[in-house]
Amino acid sequence: MANLDDDRTSSAHAFLKFGKCAVLCSIYEPLKSINLPKPEGGSLWDKLDNYYRIVKSTLLLHQSPTTGLFPTKTYGDNRKAKVHDSLYCAACAWALALAYRRIDDDKGRTHELEHSAIKCMRGILYCYMRQADKVQQFKQDPKPSACLHSVFSAHTGDEVFSHKEYGHLQINAVSLFLLYLVEMISSGLQIIYNTDEVSFIQNLVFCVERAYRVPDFGVWERGSKYNNGSPELHSSSVGLAKAALEAINGFNLFGKQGCSWSVIFVDFDAHNRNRQTLCSLLPRESRSHNTDAALLPCLSYPAFALDDDVLFSQTLDKIIRKLKGKYGFKRFLRDGYRTALEDKTRRYYKPAEIKLFDGIECEFPLFFIFMIIDGVFRGNPAQVKEYQDLLDPLLQHTSEGCPVVPKYYYVPADFVDLEKKNPGSQKRFPSNSGRDGKFFLWGQAVYIIAKLLADKLVSPKDMDPIGRYVPPQDQRNVSMRFSNQGPLENDLVVHVALIAESQRLQVFLNTYGIQTQTPQQVEPIQIWAQKELVKAYFHLGVNDKLGLSGRPDRPIGCLGTSKIYRILGKTVVCYSIIFDLSDFYMSQDVMMLIDDIKNALQFIKQYWKMHGRPLFVVLIREDNIRGSRFSPILDMLAAFRKGIVGGVKVHVDRVQTLVSGAVVEQLDFLRITDTEEAPVFKSLEELDLPKHSKVKRQSSTPNASELEQQPDVNINDWKNKSTYEILQKLNDCSCLASQALLSGVLLKREGPNFITKEGTIAEHIERIYRRAGSKKLWSVVRFAASLLGKLVDSLAPSITNVLVQGKQVTLGAFGQEEEVISNPLSPAVIKNIIYEKCHLQDEREAVVQQELVIHIGWIISNSPELFSGMLKIRIGWIIHAMKYELKIRAGDMPAKDLYQMSPSEVKQLLLDILQPQQQGRSWLNRRHRDGSLNRTPAGFYDRVWQILERTPNGLIVAGKFLPQQPTLSDMTMYERNFSLLVEDMLQNIDQPEYRQIIVELLMVISVILERNPELEFQDKVDLDKVVQEAFDDFQKDHSSPKGAEKQDDMTAFYNTHPLGKKGTCSYLSKAVITLLLEGEVKPSNDDPCTIS
Repeated sequence: MANLDDDRTSSAHAFLKFGKCAVLCSIYEPLKSINLPKPEGGSLWDKLDNYYRIVKSTLLLHQSPTTGLFPTKTYGDNRKAKVHDSLYCAACAWALALAYRRIDDDKGRTHELEHSAIKCMRGILYCYMRQADKVQQFKQDPKPSACLHSVFSAHTGDEVFSHKEYGHLQINAVSLFLLYLVEMISSGLQIIYNTDEVSFIQNLVFCVERAYRVPDFGVWERGSKYNNGSPELHSSSVGLAKAALEAINGFNLFGKQGCSWSVIFVDFDAHNRNRQTLCSLLPRESRSHNTDAALLPCLSYPAFALDDDVLFSQTLDKIIRKLKGKYGFKRFLRDGYRTALEDKTRRYYKPAEIKLFDGIECEFPLFFIFMIIDGVFRGNPAQVKEYQDLLDPLLQHTSEGCPVVPKYYYVPADFVDLEKKNPGSQKRFPSNSGRDGKFFLWGQAVYIIAKLLADKLVSPKDMDPIGRYVPPQDQRNVSMRFSNQGPLENDLVVHVALIAESQRLQVFLNTYGIQTQTPQQVEPIQIWAQKELVKAYFHLGVNDKLGLSGRPDRPIGCLGTSKIYRILGKTVVCYSIIFDLSDFYMSQDVMMLIDDIKNALQFIKQYWKMHGRPLFVVLIREDNIRGSRFSPILDMLAAFRKGIVGGVKVHVDRVQTLVSGAVVEQLDFLRITDTEEAPVFKSLEELDLPKHSKVKRQSSTPNASELEQQPDVNINDWKNKSTYEILQKLNDCSCLASQALLSGVLLKREGPNFITKEGTIAEHIERIYRRAGSKKLWSVVRFAASLLGKLVDSLAPSITNVLVQGKQVTLGAFGQEEEVISNPLSPAVIKNIIYEKCHLQDEREAVVQQELVIHIGWIISNSPELFSGMLKIRIGWIIHAMKYELKIRAGDMPAKDLYQMSPSEVKQLLLDILQPQQQGRSWLNRRHRDGSLNRTPAGFYDRVWQILERTPNGLIVAGKFLPQQPTLSDMTMYERNFSLLVEDMLQNIDQPEYRQIIVELLMVISVILERNPELEFQDKVDLDKVVQEAFDDFQKDHSSPKGAEKQDDMTAFYNTHPLGKKGTCSYLSKAVITLLLEGEVKPSNDDPCTIS
């Protein structure tokens, strides 16, 4: 096991070599020195001198003279340095330097301490820059093998472990480096020296921007709580990334001496995604960590990452409630690190091994220190005193009298059984810190910072010059490009500029009272598509010497496009990606465009945190107003004129007028010398059409009838006919639906490059796709899009939106094999999954699933409550629910075909079925809908855990087995991974209403066991058999006199109210009690019937 912290004495003999130890009452008692420092009273110089001596002897003594890094082990020759720990050591030296600035004659100590911090920061930078190739790889494809290392040789800065030997992927470490870099430079330190270093830091920012979608190994370097080598998305990492991005955006790395090209840029939309992800993950740390002490530096000093006071209190209360002990905080529950039962010869744990560590986790005084610092920052002296009183008895001392923070307190092997029987009963003993030159430097550094703050030798403003923490009473006065807190009340007015793509269109709209501008009329201001802005950002952070390209090819979101840009002397406004001409058919539905505009305005209103108004450009194309598209567009434009759109206040004006109130971003990194060729950017050009010619509005038709969407050929009749016959029919056929079917046969048989009368078969299908789109033949459009393998834009980000809400996504048709997505994937991988899993029954399924992913990604970001109780978003099952809803609405008439509906109608249907249950529906329909959505009642997974505790041989349903062990040993009740395991057990059920009956059954079992603590199941519980027993009983009570009812038709059972004497719950309860009473009754001490 690649361990860097083997600093605990494993036996009593280590203590016995100290002479004074003989008089102690226990062989585990630590040695304490009587030679203590006396910091109380005295002059400022005396106080600082005391801390200077402590810092010199316990910290700076161990700093590498070559790299400036601080080793994790302060003894032995094999010195390794963690980036994370070294950063806190640098911060400690810097903090003391800040205190010495108050003294005029400091005898050179300010300079010495400042440059100790600078040397460490530059040492880390040196180690990082030697791995510039990894940064280049990671920003394109963030995987563990391509990440920056988090451990280096303290003396040389060389790599010491490969990515296979160690969990290097720690976004939190890189983020902490960026955060402290900004804090220290803001205080006047010079750390960054040249443009190579500036471009490298910019590339680090590109990596950190994706923290919201990159599972890492976290602060403890172990990833999952099970310590099995799997990374997870950690709240602490995302929070530190968010804080670092806020701190470094617009920051000049050269400090006051800097100029425009030493400024760092952050993608505002990427920052916002980290903000959203953090809020959705908390109060959890990750899927397996219900809570974690690693969240303390994220919530409080140094990151102050959270701007939601309620969520802050909820998360902090949970940490204190679950992890606080007499000797410090546990890192997390069932943490085996350095416990007496941990096998230190293995890197990873065995399945169920973490159960061994339950109740004997080591406790870390370090986190008492973080709580002291938090109390100082928040002006809470009671909290400071509480944790100082808890900390003081835990400190050890060197022979010189310097205080030493033990790394942890542990339960010795001899006392483990007693501690497990009676938690908190046994004395814990400190790790061997402070002995033989062994120090826990992270703890030492944070302790000095806390003491300096508590003794008021430095102030919170000194330690936080950029104002990461803003007291509530000062939040209105924050003047930062990224306000950590944001305005208290967000009554934002969005500025809107209406742009017509031609003068002809402008004149036409003017007749309806809609005032617009054309691209020519806004000159010299240019209007760009967001992809042109992406091209400009390609030049950001480029460094050929380091092998670094610029910003990766990532779209600019609607927050980024709501700013004004100064680029190469030009003033540029951008229109959002929603106005781009897309190849995917959803853009042909004008109602989708209107919906997208309203959603974008809502999003901007909710998340715009900058001073200055957002400028939202609405681009109106001639194609938008053709045929039946005109009326809804006109209604929307009229709403803009009235000043409120979709509940958002807007102010429409000329671009030239709106510029003055907007946020201006200077893209000064685009510096072109005389010898360089300037990059070419394409601005929006006005369509060159006669000004008074008539706008063609009649070229588009109303929604096509169902008859037009139906082919006039039977596909089965043509599958086996010759290619020549199919070609003949294709040439003679005028029906687009038939043409699409016949072309599909040829495509599969002959390939995309097969030549037809009108070019290749792929080109022919593309023409069908375009023509069907103009005629609104949505079924044909979807069929052709699927044949062509079309992929909608923003598919991968939409799936990521779902994943960061703590949910999983499955792709695949209902009733067929599904692919479960747990971590973000690239668009290419998602495309392969969709076209592999969804083509089996109906080609159109592949593109409809893409539509739903886009809709769900947006809805879950803005209305997550609609997905409450749904842990696994099964796209194929949701489509099934939508089809079923159409069938219910049709009654006795033929149901509407989902594939013939427009994308906006599909989205509205999705919203309808996601709404909480409406009254008046039959129980069959309710169960079918909830089962299709995989929706579960509140507390469901906790109740399954309680059932499993009383079911030694486990549960089984539809062939899927959930064992009691190692499940209960490996997991805890409240962790997300257990909930996902329960969902996995239910995965094989193929009928939605039956799945819901199983959910109801599990709730019934839970209630019965709760009320009868003396009962438990003796054998494996087959849930299918229990339901069958209940159904048999139901049939006896409801059997038809004529015996006409099918024996296996459960429709009547599904349609029965759950409650009441003849409700489904009564039948399920009876079957459960029968099964329970087949086993032995376990005696209970509390049983009133027991005869003593």
